[in-house]
Amino acid sequence: MDPLTISDEVTSSVEAKRMFKALIIDAQNLIPKLMPQAIKNIQLVQGDGGPGSIQELTIVQGSETKHLKHRIDAIDKENLTYSYSVIEGDKAESVSYDIKFEPTPEGGCKSKSVSKFYPKQGVEIKEEDIKASKEESLAVFKVVEAYLVANPEAYA
Repeated sequence: MDPLTISDEVTSSVEAKRMFKALIIDAQNLIPKLMPQAIKNIQLVQGDGGPGSIQELTIVQGSETKHLKHRIDAIDKENLTYSYSVIEGDKAESVSYDIKFEPTPEGGCKSKSVSKFYPKQGVEIKEEDIKASKEESLAVFKVVEAYLVANPEAYA
């Protein structure tokens, strides 16, 4: 089955390198501190944090706790790109994400992402599932952005 592909773009007043460091490089430390009500922890369960490494996220949704596993596919600190795949999920065999942070002329950044959802056989990924996934990602982005704006020395 062909994947369902979604592209998205978000802008920020925060410099691209700072967003990349906070949102990608130090995510396992920063995001659970900023969003403890939603993301209980992110831990490395295999590898050294580079390509091929596996991270497990413990996510709280209401009274339910879920565990997701991400495989880091590529990380380029110079070009500010990151690729990873969700390798254990509810409705999809896998979901791959390619993210690129680009500087803007104003000194902020543009985050471009392409997500590819590979549904499990016989499972339909609905528009509301995609919308919810995008909203969750945007919420994390905005929380990290607000933290960086409030703490200009962080990840400088």
